[in-house]
Amino acid sequence: MARQHRRVGYGLPTLLAIALHLGILVVSVIRFPSSDTEPPSQSVVQATLVSAETATDQAQRATEPPASAEEDESSDDEARRRAEEEEARRQQEAEEQRQREAEAERRRQAEQERAEALEAARAAAEEAERRAEEARAQAERREQQEAERQRQAEEEARRQREAEEQRQREAEAERQRQAEEEARRQREAEEQRQREAEAERQRQAEEEARRQREAEAQRQREQAAQRAAEAAQNSLDRAIAGEAEAAANAEQAQEAANGFINLVRQAVEQAWVIPPNVGDNANTLVAIRLGPSGEVFSASIARSSGNSAFDRAAIQAVESAAPFSELRELPASVQRDYREFNLNFRPGDIR
Repeated sequence: MARQHRRVGYGLPTLLAIALHLGILVVSVIRFPSSDTEPPSQSVVQATLVSAETATDQAQRATEPPASAEEDESSDDEARRRAEEEEARRQQEAEEQRQREAEAERRRQAEQERAEALEAARAAAEEAERRAEEARAQAERREQQEAERQRQAEEEARRQREAEEQRQREAEAERQRQAEEEARRQREAEEQRQREAEAERQRQAEEEARRQREAEAQRQREQAAQRAAEAAQNSLDRAIAGEAEAAANAEQAQEAANGFINLVRQAVEQAWVIPPNVGDNANTLVAIRLGPSGEVFSASIARSSGNSAFDRAAIQAVESAAPFSELRELPASVQRDYREFNLNFRPGDIR
């Protein structure tokens, strides 16, 4: 929180300084004229009255004829007296002139002193105002500097808070990322376990189905063997009796056999699902053994392609397409020949 600064008042000290200098000026103005004032001299009036004779009168006396000796003597005394009075008057006038000049000088000096006092008072007032202004400026600078320091401190505190909040956000984001990554790994691990468990269940189910098929095939083989034994006894008679008929129908039987193989290929191709990522050069040979009714007794890899998924898909296609009941439609003379045959599996083709 920023501190509040109280502004310092400099108006009162300035006014006091100005009043002090004005007081000094007033005292000096009042004192100087009173100390030099003197009463007017009475001799100036008297000298003026004595010397009332003009220069014209003196000239007229000079042109008059000389008087007697007494008149000359009295005239000399009068002239000396007048000369002395004239001298006294000139001295008095000179003294008065000096006094007037002294008075004028004193007044000039007093005026000069008053002017100097006024100038000093004005300069003192200006100096006081200047100092007050400097003090105000310094106080304002200090306040500004303090405000700037406070602002910088608040700005630094704000930057630190923002940096700390940014670090906390980044740390929280990293924790969340790690938690999501751990959850993802756990999900993937769980999905992998589920896939493996599902694959194991499917493998076990396929293995169980294979065992059941083999058991069923074995049972059917046994039944077929029994029926074959019975049929063998009967076929001997039929063979003797139908030898001629067999010869006549040999060509028809061969055509029927070829049709049976084609039907087997078509059925297997429809049931065959080629696994992904299998090259075009993959090739596997499946050996097939059927029962009398066209059921699969066995389907095994006679030649592997090197890809277990491709080999397993071929076996599954044969087992899914079975039974091949068309075998019963073949002539009895060729059924046995086509109960065992091979199918060659290549991508896009079965031969």
